[in-house]
Amino acid sequence: MSNDWAAQRTEAARVQAERLQARQDAEHAAASAMLVTFAAAAARGGLAPEPLQVKGYGGRGTARTPLEGWYLRNDRTAAVGVDGSFYLLIAPLGVLDRLRGLTPTPVPPPLVLGAGGKDGDSIDLPDALERVLPGWNASTA
Repeated sequence: MSNDWAAQRTEAARVQAERLQARQDAEHAAASAMLVTFAAAAARGGLAPEPLQVKGYGGRGTARTPLEGWYLRNDRTAAVGVDGSFYLLIAPLGVLDRLRGLTPTPVPPPLVLGAGGKDGDSIDLPDALERVLPGWNASTA
């Protein structure tokens, strides 16, 4: 009986994990599509991209990157590249990183930037994009 219960719990946990992964994948896909649409609207609207920089943990310096795009958060720790890729722009920076720069890797975008952080630290992705380019979504209709 104990093995039966353990097997049921294991199966329930596996199903729950699959559902969570499917929900996260759907959120990332929706956010990715939104960012690609935004990048195209920004280019059409003449919103000039700016060079993106990575901030060091604890405010310890910055490092340049070869990327251009638009910052999505006021603290400049998240951005969308000109191709619609999403970047988290905070990392542990060493002296060489600050001198030579580095190239961040795109990450799956969330629908809420800073979710789970302190109150006031999170913002919905559509709101962040609207702050960068008001009316961007209307220009795609």
